[in-house]
Amino acid sequence: MADDAPARDAETTVYEPEPQEGEPLAIRMPVDIRSVAITVIAVLGGILMLQYAHSVLIPIVLGVLISYVLGPAVASMARHGIPRALGAFLVIATLCGAIGYGAYSLSDEAIDIIDDLPRAAEKLRERARSARGERAGETTLLQKVQEAATQIDQTAAKATEPTPTPRNVQPVQIVQPPFRASDYLWLGGQGLLNFLAQAAVVLFLVYFLLVTDDLFKRKIVRIAGPTLTKKKVSVQIMDEINQQISGFLRVQVITSVVVAVATAGALWWFGVDNYLVWGLLAGVFNSIPYLGPILVSGGLAVVTFMQFDDLATTAYVAGTAMAITSLEGWLLTPLLMSRAARMNPVAIFIGLLFWSWVWGVWGTILAVPMLMAIKSVCDRVEDFQPIGELLGE
Repeated sequence: MADDAPARDAETTVYEPEPQEGEPLAIRMPVDIRSVAITVIAVLGGILMLQYAHSVLIPIVLGVLISYVLGPAVASMARHGIPRALGAFLVIATLCGAIGYGAYSLSDEAIDIIDDLPRAAEKLRERARSARGERAGETTLLQKVQEAATQIDQTAAKATEPTPTPRNVQPVQIVQPPFRASDYLWLGGQGLLNFLAQAAVVLFLVYFLLVTDDLFKRKIVRIAGPTLTKKKVSVQIMDEINQQISGFLRVQVITSVVVAVATAGALWWFGVDNYLVWGLLAGVFNSIPYLGPILVSGGLAVVTFMQFDDLATTAYVAGTAMAITSLEGWLLTPLLMSRAARMNPVAIFIGLLFWSWVWGVWGTILAVPMLMAIKSVCDRVEDFQPIGELLGE
């Protein structure tokens, strides 16, 4: 007992003072204002850098994510004696050939969909007029609002009329240049060339990543430290990160294929034209949470109304497409994805808003895969584990 006394005396117990009656409860913790200020400045600088260097960072992110998806196929070929350089070339060539063949096969159907959009818009306007029951001499609420807006515009124009021009002063009129289709064709062709150049850069990066395999993993192990324990821990952490990201991307690809096939089958059963194109679009947009299914369902509603001219059939088709994506999100994805790889809906929605603001359309497409990669890294790095906890389910 005497031996335990010094140990008990050495222990220091800190007691928080009891709050007085009426005093609000608060957690007292030290805050370094300088550290917080530096962190805020660093975060703002990082966001500006993301926006400024988007033309470089987006191809890199695309290349890394595609390499994660294609990596298992190249590794399987390597285990069967095929060199990684040849295996990577075959996988990328197969991917490019499949995309090119699909685009060529479905190009006519895509053009038909684009041609139907103006006629569908006109039909919707006619149906809206008939639904409002407009008759000759009847003034609707919308017409009253339009008349009021016209009166306001006329009053504002009279109030801002320019002063009369003196007799000796020649008035100057700015003439807009005439419309030239060649300018728009040039801009469209330039955008297409830029897209093809970016696609070539991404493919080359994917090829090099597939060929080098675990080159960066070996370099990080060397940097980790001279002891064998640190190297083993570093290898284990990187393997877990790779498995988590690869598993997430594979689940995304599988669920997108399932949604594409199910949507195309349902549209074929309803008799919707160009059902293959809409099934493909449903699978592609399935990777965009919340917004993607809404865009596909809205587009299907337009083309279905154009084809059948029936609101009930339109509601059935759009509702079926939305139900397929909803069931996939509620049942299939949680079943295939491990609990460690799941993220909470609030974090996904905020991340979607953030990356859409930073990188536009590409940010919308890449938001969820990037959030998953960030969560995987934060879960394995001790200093970043609070961020991983915020992103987790």
